[in-house]
Amino acid sequence: MSKHHHGHDHHDHDHHHDNHFTDMEARVKALETVLTEKGLIDPAAIDAIVETYETKIGPRNGARVVAKAWVDPEFADLLKRDATAAIASLGYTGRQGEHMRAVFNTADTHNLVVCTLCSCYPWSVLGLPPVWYKAPPYRSRAVIDPRGVLAEFGLTLSDETRIRVWDSTAELRYLVVPERPAGTDGLGEEQLADLVTRDAMIGTGLALSVEALR
Repeated sequence: MSKHHHGHDHHDHDHHHDNHFTDMEARVKALETVLTEKGLIDPAAIDAIVETYETKIGPRNGARVVAKAWVDPEFADLLKRDATAAIASLGYTGRQGEHMRAVFNTADTHNLVVCTLCSCYPWSVLGLPPVWYKAPPYRSRAVIDPRGVLAEFGLTLSDETRIRVWDSTAELRYLVVPERPAGTDGLGEEQLADLVTRDAMIGTGLALSVEALR
């Protein structure tokens, strides 16, 4: 069964928190074009840098949060009670007014994060938002057919697994804490963090197995 949670009504979502990026993105694109035409930069190199930050460097903060929750019960408890404080205690803080909530996957419950009305995203722990997170098909279908969307990401869950869809807003943003993979008892926090992907922290994937890193 799927359950969709709305943290706020629609007028709360009519905010400007991401609007200023539109102008900034336009300026960046214009600068990129000028520099490319002058032969000073290689667009492919920029794309590679963005991809690295989006999928590797950026989400590393969130991965460390998850790894600490896996090994430190007291931190995991704080993360459940006050995710904003727990994440801030590790030095990762977002824009003023951003509040975080951590939702924990279990053996019978899987959590998926979506923002149905804009592109709310916890930059401080997940880096740059992936293109598909902002795309209307993901935003609408994740609510209507979360099991089907997950299957398209290569994640097929049993019919017994409950899927909870959480609607992120400007005021409240979610971090999914995936289950700790089996066979990781001897790993340290940094090694465990290597198993935590950005998609796992959105809910469109699971943490990697130890074998996946070999």
